[in-house]
Amino acid sequence: MAVGPALIGSRTPAFSTEAERGRLRFFARAIGQTDAIYSDLAAAEAAGHRDLPVPPTFLFCLEMDNPGRGRFLADLGVDVRTILHGGQEFAYHATAYAGDILTFSTVVRDVYEKKGGALRFIVRDTHVTRGGAPVATLTGTLVVRDPKADRR
Repeated sequence: MAVGPALIGSRTPAFSTEAERGRLRFFARAIGQTDAIYSDLAAAEAAGHRDLPVPPTFLFCLEMDNPGRGRFLADLGVDVRTILHGGQEFAYHATAYAGDILTFSTVVRDVYEKKGGALRFIVRDTHVTRGGAPVATLTGTLVVRDPKADRR
């Protein structure tokens, strides 16, 4: 299938992964998060959390656990050297915690082009759930550059 409007509504297989405490602590340190609720279980519990909360944007890292991560673009015949990360948005519905098993399900919401087809945009929504209940929606935009397009 080519990168075009026919992709809208297509889905990639869902997968599940665990939000592990060690990874959450590492991520919090890596981004300079100093709030102890993201690294100290006692501090998290004292603040009313049942475990370490998942830091904002970490769900994007968990999305990378997808065992079929590269298949979507490969099935489209897209050379990864021609893609750019065009944007990322997060809508949160509930707090995720260490130990949660989260399920990621992705659907193509929109496909459009600019510059006469030299740039094609694929907008995908990844719905993150815990036990079927919504946790977050991650919206990512991929830009696929046509290396053969006229660059005027």
